Amino acid sequence: MTFGSSLLSAVPGLRHAFFTRDGGVSRGIYSALNGGLGSSDDPANVAENRRRMAEHVGVAPERFVSLHQIHSPDALVAEEIWPSGPQRPKGDALVTRTPGLALGVSTADCGPVLFVDPVARVIGAAHAGWKGALTGVLESTIETMERLGAARADIIAAIGPLIRQDSYEVGNEFVDRFIAADADNAVFFMPSVREGHAMFDLAGFIRMRLEAAGVLMIDDLGLDTYADERFFSYRRSVHRREPDYGRHIHAIALEG
Repeated sequence: MTFGSSLLSAVPGLRHAFFTRDGGVSRGIYSALNGGLGSSDDPANVAENRRRMAEHVGVAPERFVSLHQIHSPDALVAEEIWPSGPQRPKGDALVTRTPGLALGVSTADCGPVLFVDPVARVIGAAHAGWKGALTGVLESTIETMERLGAARADIIAAIGPLIRQDSYEVGNEFVDRFIAADADNAVFFMPSVREGHAMFDLAGFIRMRLEAAGVLMIDDLGLDTYADERFFSYRRSVHRREPDYGRHIHAIALEG
């Protein structure tokens, strides 16, 4: 049902999980562990799936918090429970030093990144799609962790399941946007078999941004959400002309 990072697993008193689509109650295109509050799945099924995920990381369902994600660079501090419906705060990363509070980020091809400073006991979770990664969501997460007492030299980061370069075809306008931001970003693209397209290395780009920010202890699980049917994939669903898609919730928590 889950994958874990060896680096995060070595930290005492830390719980985390990169969930697959196995182990839930949803049916059809959402089968089975769909945690997407923004999906058109039966809300009762989503609630049960999220309850199971909360249980897995050792917290009560109401202490399993997530955001209304908007592909932004915004990182928020979570100190208490907040609503799980439309009233959720908007942003794309969460940070806390509160034990017993699980931080969850939702993905279906984008990059989930979980963080911990094991010395300061500060954790973070970021939703790093291409737009968030390009505009600074990883750096915002690190800076917000620092405001809670973390030191970036002590931070460990784990990159979870995401769409990998062999699966991630983009148009030239996408490439141009990255190169306009920094000509060195050209290294994250390789030619596609289709003219006018390229293959983008989102995982490599995320790692580069983390390293440039001073985070050097990085674990990349190397899993491809598009190629691996154990995961939900937005792009796979589009290619199959499915009306919607499931979402993973990847989570991290300090034991209470």
